[in-house]
Amino acid sequence: MDASSAYQDSLPVSSDALLKQLDGWGIAYRLHTHVPLRTVEDAKAIEDQFVVPGENALRLKNLYLRDKKKRNYLVTLQQDREVDLKALGAELGAGNLSFGSADRLLENLGIRPGAVSPLAMITGTEKGVTFYMDARAQEADVIFMHPLVNDRTVAMTRTDLMAFFEKTGCEVSWI
Repeated sequence: MDASSAYQDSLPVSSDALLKQLDGWGIAYRLHTHVPLRTVEDAKAIEDQFVVPGENALRLKNLYLRDKKKRNYLVTLQQDREVDLKALGAELGAGNLSFGSADRLLENLGIRPGAVSPLAMITGTEKGVTFYMDARAQEADVIFMHPLVNDRTVAMTRTDLMAFFEKTGCEVSWI
């Protein structure tokens, strides 16, 4: 199975259910549908069509990581930020970090590779995943991310994304 909306019903929380929950909470977003985006490079090829002129937009890359103690982390960064896993592990106080498997990604964040997103904390919070977000998000007007599938992108204001974290009980640590 891939990470597109065609298979969303096999996820613990479908993309449609997530969007319905956002609506129920009064959290605003702009929804864009597109071809499946599997990499930052894929996203860069089409992202300009989503941006409103004058908007300070943050585009993301997301890393699902584990440490030797089997603790799980979702690290969300500005898409062009360089990542050194050894240095990141030291910054997080987590020691050696490695990428989590696709099976663990589904188990702990309820998503598949290619659709990793801060919105996956709707499942991750319950599973004890620790969330870190790039401090640059605190300055963005709008943040682009997948709503649990990789053929959709939502644009949310920083305020609305923070409201999502509050509603899901997700504690955000800034890096």
